Amino acid sequence: MRIAVVQMDVSLGNPEANLSRMRTLLAESRAQGARLTLFPECALTGYCFQDLEEARQFGQSIPGPATEQFQKDLQGLGGGVVFGMIESHSTGIYNAAVLVTGEGVQASYRKIHLPFLGIDQYATAGDHPFAVTEFEGIRLGISICYDSAFPESMRCLMLAGADLFLLPTNFPSGADVMTDFVLRTRALENKVYFACSNRIGEERGWQFIGESQIVDPGGQWIAKADRNVETILYADIDPELSRNKRVGRSTIVAALDRMADRRPEFYSSLTEPHEFKKPGRETDQK
Repeated sequence: MRIAVVQMDVSLGNPEANLSRMRTLLAESRAQGARLTLFPECALTGYCFQDLEEARQFGQSIPGPATEQFQKDLQGLGGGVVFGMIESHSTGIYNAAVLVTGEGVQASYRKIHLPFLGIDQYATAGDHPFAVTEFEGIRLGISICYDSAFPESMRCLMLAGADLFLLPTNFPSGADVMTDFVLRTRALENKVYFACSNRIGEERGWQFIGESQIVDPGGQWIAKADRNVETILYADIDPELSRNKRVGRSTIVAALDRMADRRPEFYSSLTEPHEFKKPGRETDQK
């Protein structure tokens, strides 16, 4: 299956303009044969809101107006779209990502790991576990931005059967290590394709670095965008490369197996709860 990763600028607090631009780019990616198109984190709204009340104005339900518009578009275009948005729900405001097809919302995810930055300062931490959704024969694992800094996130998705990690993100200046090394490492250590859609542009003093990318299960770039340029990346995904975790070495009799070689009986400390509470988050003080 061919996928598309969109790198674009986003207008803060202007969902109508952002949605219009996303619809145009979605149609362009379909014209190039992509069946699945990935947009950045908070692509619908922007990210650097100053407080909860400002952000709350731009939250939408899932399903809601934006997902319903994409559903209508995809009834003609076919395929699916994954994009970031602020989800408004009775339990809080969430930094969310959603998968939509012509049949409607197929999956949604709420960001679990929240940095003290932008909307995440005021959002409620995600309460949905990491899960995998099948789309046209490809098993998709969705997470958002800072989640990728925690290897446990990607490992959970791999163990659930993901063929392809999808990461809508807003990596700012200073996050170069993520785009240079970490995403490739996550692909390699799980032997899974990794598609990352980062935005460009500036919001309230924060500069976003682009460098969106698609990585193969061996940790090598298939496609990588430059900084500060709107573009669409494309790649063809072969799920069998992700599903076969055994990697042979042609020069010697040896092999690595990213699934079978694990020793989870020694990893129990990773799941022990901690009592650390990050100071300053509004939702922690309610």
